[in-house]
Amino acid sequence: MVNHIVTDSSCDVSKELIDCETHTLTHVPLNLQIEDKVYLDDENLNLDDYLNHMESSPVGVKSSAPSPNLFLDKFKIGENVFTVTISSKLSATYQSAITAKDMYMEEYGKKFIHVFDSLTASIGVGVVVMKLSELLKKGTETTEIVSQVNQFIKGMRTYFILDKFDNLVKTGRINPYVAKIASFLNVKPICGDNEGEIKMVDKARGYTKAVKRLVQIIKENTPDIESRVIGITHVKAYEKALALKEELLAHLCAKDILIQECRGITTTYGNRGGVVVAL
Repeated sequence: MVNHIVTDSSCDVSKELIDCETHTLTHVPLNLQIEDKVYLDDENLNLDDYLNHMESSPVGVKSSAPSPNLFLDKFKIGENVFTVTISSKLSATYQSAITAKDMYMEEYGKKFIHVFDSLTASIGVGVVVMKLSELLKKGTETTEIVSQVNQFIKGMRTYFILDKFDNLVKTGRINPYVAKIASFLNVKPICGDNEGEIKMVDKARGYTKAVKRLVQIIKENTPDIESRVIGITHVKAYEKALALKEELLAHLCAKDILIQECRGITTTYGNRGGVVVAL
């Protein structure tokens, strides 16, 4: 295997979707802690047990970046290594990967390793990985891949609609009063990324109206939709993800629309019922 794509567990795209003859994908897990129990966000994480613990706990989940040594081990695989991490404004994971690259060069010598800051999270990281995979399948030169992926990151968008705000309240990321009023009035904020940080884009009364408004926002802000793959992930809400896909298909002519299951870190901040879309 000549090329190796390394990402972290914020990437809600499966290894099976990416692995092929020209390259393979590896997820490096973040750490998730609820009270005194630490969960590793890898393929062995039982999402049902984790979600139940998260919902029953009075305190918020603490997340921490993988150590540089975890990235270093993965950098030994493949002739060329491309790494895509969660936004550097949301986690120290990007810096861990950069440190691991420096460690590799010092210990083993020169090798092509490039670390992309995705400036997003969840399925947004996955969409960047899919773009990278597409270029590798075409046999694109490494320097051109770096240029095209960087340009792609600048033009992509990630949006999400949350059903609950529990962990955002527990971790102090949203005002409890605002969350309570939003839940009481059934107001669904439509949030998105803003240069690697999270902002509220719009809001609507009820999930169905929020979906219609989100599709309208995507249509208004994506003139090249025909060339884009749309990724959707969800927190135990497949029917909602499917409804969003059907609404997108009814109004947009995207290259493809994929639904993927979320991992632990998306579950943490998306909460049960949350849906994320990126393109």
